[in-house]
Amino acid sequence: MTPADPHPSPGTRSPISPAAAPRSEAVLSRLQLLVTRKLDGLLQGDYAGLLPGPGSEAGESREYRPGDDVRRMDWPVTARTTMPHVRRTVADRELETWLAVDLSASLDFGTGRWLKRDVVVAAAAALAHLTVRGGNRIGAVVGSGGDPQAPAGRRRGATPPPGPGRLVRLPARGGRRETQGLLRAIAGTEIRPGRSDLGALVDALNRPPRRRGVAVVISDFLAPPQQWARPLRKLRVRHDVLAIEVVDPRELELPDVGVLPVVDPETGELHEVQTADPRLRRRYADAATAQRAEISAQLRGAGAAHLRLRTDTDWLLDMVRFVAAQRHARTRGTTR
Repeated sequence: MTPADPHPSPGTRSPISPAAAPRSEAVLSRLQLLVTRKLDGLLQGDYAGLLPGPGSEAGESREYRPGDDVRRMDWPVTARTTMPHVRRTVADRELETWLAVDLSASLDFGTGRWLKRDVVVAAAAALAHLTVRGGNRIGAVVGSGGDPQAPAGRRRGATPPPGPGRLVRLPARGGRRETQGLLRAIAGTEIRPGRSDLGALVDALNRPPRRRGVAVVISDFLAPPQQWARPLRKLRVRHDVLAIEVVDPRELELPDVGVLPVVDPETGELHEVQTADPRLRRRYADAATAQRAEISAQLRGAGAAHLRLRTDTDWLLDMVRFVAAQRHARTRGTTR
């Protein structure tokens, strides 16, 4: 059994129904209060963002200095002057941020302080706040579930291939009112059974082609890396990419609680696991470690910034630390 397979059944829930809408609204209101109070106090600045950096609009050229990014070399000016020059960039105050929000069945699970889907909505709320406070626009593509599968609880058998899932595109808009509508649409998305295609969700940000901006993929990345790694590399060619990985502690190690019935929410397969066996728990932890290392390697190979959020920790503090580390790295590597 790999950690990407079954999840403990006590943490699973049925898809959101219209009766659950008040809960989504309450969660969103609480998140808005947390984000507004803490992020405004800890991340001061008119144009704060998770991936701060130079703008994408070309400006004047200047002589090359040690430490400058060689990808910004201005070769025509260098040829004319016989001295290496780099192209300056002008800060762009109207950038677009696009979110790829994965709400497949594996996200409807949690054994910590939050459900994984709640952490996904929380991350989207923080990103939206950081985007619109600078007058920029934010949009999203939301994916949920795949093709219909057999009823939950069935025994092991042939697993149908992943389907494209249901993709909902929310157009990019600015302003707090429009952003609240986007977050309500994300929080109210119904989680459907079945295994979705994360690669198709990421690739939806590549179509239609857009001006350079920020692309954020929020998922648990439990889908096979060969499914989403290539679309992510393609996305990185044109945009700054941030990958937010959502993890639950039970996906990293099993507790010693005796016989534990587990259900894979994506396929409905039912298993009974003897967690009292220390060798099984050790193999599970080793497999989980190897899986997370592979995910990190693929994200790093795609050139994406990587932020891991857990359901049993303070996700907002983790985001603040990430922003601070990104700013420190950019400042240290910039020649003024």
